[in-house]
This record gives sequence, C-alpha cells and structure tokens, in this order.
Amino acid sequence: MDHSGHGMTMDLPPFTLGRGLEWSADPFFLVACLAGLALYGWGVVRLVRRGDKWPAGRTVAFTIGVLSIVLMMCTRLNDYGMVMFSVHMVQHMVISMVSPILILLGAPITLALRALPPAGRGRKGPRELLLMFLHSRYMRIITHPAFTIPLFIASLYGLYFTPLFDTLMGSKTGHIAMMVHFLAVGLVFFWPIMGVDPGPHRPGYLMRMLELFAGMPFHAFFGIALMMASEPMVQTFKNPPGSLGIEALSDQNAAGGIAWAFSEIPSVLVLVALLFQWYASDQRQARRTDRAADRDGDKELEAYNAYLASLNTQGR
Repeated sequence: MDHSGHGMTMDLPPFTLGRGLEWSADPFFLVACLAGLALYGWGVVRLVRRGDKWPAGRTVAFTIGVLSIVLMMCTRLNDYGMVMFSVHMVQHMVISMVSPILILLGAPITLALRALPPAGRGRKGPRELLLMFLHSRYMRIITHPAFTIPLFIASLYGLYFTPLFDTLMGSKTGHIAMMVHFLAVGLVFFWPIMGVDPGPHRPGYLMRMLELFAGMPFHAFFGIALMMASEPMVQTFKNPPGSLGIEALSDQNAAGGIAWAFSEIPSVLVLVALLFQWYASDQRQARRTDRAADRDGDKELEAYNAYLASLNTQGR
C-alpha cells in the first residue's frame, strides 16, 4: 500500500537519518517551493537592478525557510512520516513552527510591494490587489489573536484527537492539505508576533510576547499527553509495518517528546527576533528624534527649560 504516492511506505526498512534524507520528491511541494524561491529571487534582482538595497539576511532566512519545507516534504522523511508518528511529528513541528518563522523573517510581502510596479491611475494590478488584501476585513480577522491562538491550539487537539487526522492521512490529497494547513496556521500565528511585513494587526512588543506565550504551553501539554498515554491514540499509527521494527506506543511516546521539545525552539527564535526588532525600533526612533532636533533647534528641549525657569521664578 502506498500512502504518499511516491514511495512504497509499507515496505520501508528500519528508519535511519540517512534513509530519511534520501530524495523522494512530492511534486506539489517541490513545484510550490521552487516557484516561491523563483519569485523571491525575481523581486530581489528587480530591486538591485534599479539601485535599491535588500538585506542579505532576509534572503538567507527566506531561502532556508523554504528549503526546510523541501527537506520535510521532498525526502523519504515524508514516506516514513506516513507510517511513523515520530517522523510525522518532526514534519509537523518544522512546517508549522520553524519554516513560517524563517519565511516571515524574509519579509516576502514587503519585497513584493517594493518590487511590483504600480498599475497606474485608476487601474488595479498585482501590487494594488495585494494592498487591498492586506487591508481587507478578512485579513484583520485571521491575524487577530482571538482567531490565531485558538486556531493554533485546535490544529493540535482538534486534529490528532479526532477521526479527522485518519481521514486526511488516508489519501495523498488529504495529506497535502494537512501539511499546507500546518504551514498556513504557523504563518498567521507568527506573522502578527514577529513578522517584518506590514499587517492589519501589529501590537506593541510586550503584547507580542504575551501572544507567543499564550500559545506555546499548549504544544507542551499536547506532547506530554502523547508521552503519558498508555495506548496508541491515533489509528493511522496503531499498526506500523513490521519491516520498520518499531512498537506503536514507544513511537507515539517519541512523537510526544518531539512535540514537547519543539515548543521551546520557536519561543527562543521568536524572542531573539523580537528583541532585535525592539532594539532596532528604538534606534530608529532615537535617530528620528535627533533629526527633528537638528531641524528645529531642539525646540522641545528649549520649551522644557523655559518651563523649569518659570517654575523657579514662581517659587521665589
């Protein structure tokens, strides 16, 4: 039986990292990732050709983020992930929590807005449609924490602890839809928190940290639930192929440990990114204040000194 459509998963030999990293491309993800890299590269080249700068760090982050999806979905990790809960959990955690952070740090929307030419007065081209989408009511809803945090949590408990997971894993289309969902959920959850791109929901830095920590503990609790279970909880992984030489419950416990450990990784990545962004924002504000002071002779300071002088005069 071939679950994934590109590998005889029922006859897989015991898992090793070397076997897992063998090339076994899923056509959908391969085409999508190559298209994403090509479009991003086009945008960077367009900016450079007209004399604009684009931070190399953003390009590196976006590229690594997309390649992390290729690593999960275009190698035999995807084949093993169809029959091993532990490998599937690595796929889920990377695609929903690591890939989105790296892609968002690449600021693809900002790049698109800078690279796409304006359509002209009274016309709507790709740039104008993108701006309309960013400012739409739909975007305000799906990037609000009242939506993103419950969605982030429901994508774990509502999927794995209901028959929905088994239904999706029963077909290649369902499996692809589930992985796309994981990526989309990660993007909308992390975008308001640490995304460089403009968006309808952009709270202060302290509130962003609170949003991050509101969602992360549920990942840890989910992992602990899998580790402490006394019997297999997901039908898909209840009877692993004999060729793998694994036991379902121990593999589930390993999956739980992976989910629990991964809850720390994005927290650290996002906190570091937030602290850098916070510092850079303060530096920009300080430079703006200095420039304003240079332009007006620091009238704000003069007014404050005059106020102090008036208080001193009144006190005599």
